[in-house]
Amino acid sequence: MKRIPSWLTYTVLRLVVFVVPLVVLLLIGIVWWAAVIAAALIGLCLSYILLAKQRHAVASDLYAVRHRDKPAPSADDAEDEALDAAESEADAGGPTPGQKA
Repeated sequence: MKRIPSWLTYTVLRLVVFVVPLVVLLLIGIVWWAAVIAAALIGLCLSYILLAKQRHAVASDLYAVRHRDKPAPSADDAEDEALDAAESEADAGGPTPGQKA
């Protein structure tokens, strides 16, 4: 069975979190434009609180698609880059660590 894409799950849940309060507010008898604004604010707050896991999944998928050709940088890679930059600066006659320029 195919996995449902995370962006689709997140989008459907966001719509549900908006539509349910909208229907409730309209059934109560609130003016339609005020109900839409209130439902949007309620949906925003609820989705921020309740859909963090889905939001993170969508962000991870987008990052994976965007950086498909490059491996994700690790902490070791960043440390190696910093050490290489410090060595090249020292070789070029730049200030050594602990000295002012």
